[in-house]
Amino acid sequence: MVSFKARRSEPRLVSPARPTPREANALSDIDDQHLLRYYETVVGFFRTCPGRTGSRPADLKGTIRAALAEALVYYYPVAGRLREEAGGKLVVDCTAEGVVFVEAEADVRLEEFGEPLLPPYPCLEELLCDPGDIKAVIGRPLLFMQNSNVADLLLDFTCHNIADGFGMIQFMMTVAELTVGEAFPSLLPVWKRELLSTAHSPSPTTYPNPAYQPLLNSLDFTSDDLMLSTPPHRMIAEYLVFGHREVATLRSHLPGYLADSTTSFELLTAVMWRCRTIALGYESSQRVRLMITMNARGRWNRHTLIPWGYYGNAHFSPVAELTVDELSRQPLADTVELVRKTKLSATMECMRSMVDTTAYIRQWPSLTMDKTYEVSDTRWIAAGNGLQLGWAEYVGGGIPLAGDLTSKLGSHHMRCKNEDGENSTVVSLLLPRPAMERFKKEMDVWLKKPEKNLVMPSSL
Repeated sequence: MVSFKARRSEPRLVSPARPTPREANALSDIDDQHLLRYYETVVGFFRTCPGRTGSRPADLKGTIRAALAEALVYYYPVAGRLREEAGGKLVVDCTAEGVVFVEAEADVRLEEFGEPLLPPYPCLEELLCDPGDIKAVIGRPLLFMQNSNVADLLLDFTCHNIADGFGMIQFMMTVAELTVGEAFPSLLPVWKRELLSTAHSPSPTTYPNPAYQPLLNSLDFTSDDLMLSTPPHRMIAEYLVFGHREVATLRSHLPGYLADSTTSFELLTAVMWRCRTIALGYESSQRVRLMITMNARGRWNRHTLIPWGYYGNAHFSPVAELTVDELSRQPLADTVELVRKTKLSATMECMRSMVDTTAYIRQWPSLTMDKTYEVSDTRWIAAGNGLQLGWAEYVGGGIPLAGDLTSKLGSHHMRCKNEDGENSTVVSLLLPRPAMERFKKEMDVWLKKPEKNLVMPSSL
């Protein structure tokens, strides 16, 4: 594994390039969740394309810094600061104080990171700037960005209350476009946080949508979940790479009528939920949950009116619940169909119920994720669409297991290339070390020949 040290410049505040409105903007009820009060990490690697070096700016870091200042003109709330009003409601004061930008140099080349480029990325802590307490978001910059000479590397810590994964990458796309000389963003940002806010004072949900009843059941609940009681330093992080061969092997466990229609996300989620649950050694009568975090934007979703350009949190998380015995004993086909049913439950009614529910439970900081496996499909983040730098192509990145590990107890599905150059899926997983060993044995059963088929590089 390659090892190196980065030389960082002093952090500097970058403010909007021109005057911006001074106002106070309330977050939505989806934004304003205690569980989102942390800084999310996003990483992107770019490789210079042959024959395009002439278009690369001589002062690349200065060009990116200027593009960041210009992007903040459009995304001016990001240059502000959060404050907490009476009752705990978060508001963004648009003060134009700016975001943190750090320049770094490292004596290492991208080629030394290995082929294919897969997490865990070596010495990731050297590539990240220091945001301080990653769970302290009040009165602090909402974005910490570091640019490194390692293949034009861009990394940032973004306050999750201000943007979700889609919003973070939308902002980075704007920075990339302005870096290569575009006059303005191809997609203008939209605030409109009132679209995902209650129109009335939050009150107990008398008839909650079934998809969120488990959340209400966990209010003021004392957890005995091993995932919540194990300190981060006793956890082990792994990245599982699933190519066409691995997915085909898993698909062979399904009956024909289901094998052809099941998506790789549904299949991998079902298998991993089952293996993870068994590995954690829960009692057979205990109830376990699967929470699927879904993006409410896009043509696939006809239930919401989330406009293109909306960069706030627009994710909804329907929940499925079974006993350990039910999950571990039922056919894989039943679990796959439950995953699909849970995804399809994200109707307008369900989404409105989640807004009401999250508004209500915001006043309960003791909400736990007891025996809950949260899964997010973020493969579109690593697709590279719109993230080209003209002279460089996007070659990898996503959401690594870094920063606040207590916010990464679930899994992110990310796009990658496997050793054969095939488009594949890499899935992050964090477990206590003994549970990880049991998880691998469970996966061996489903993959038949895991020593040849499954890539599981450790990040610790």
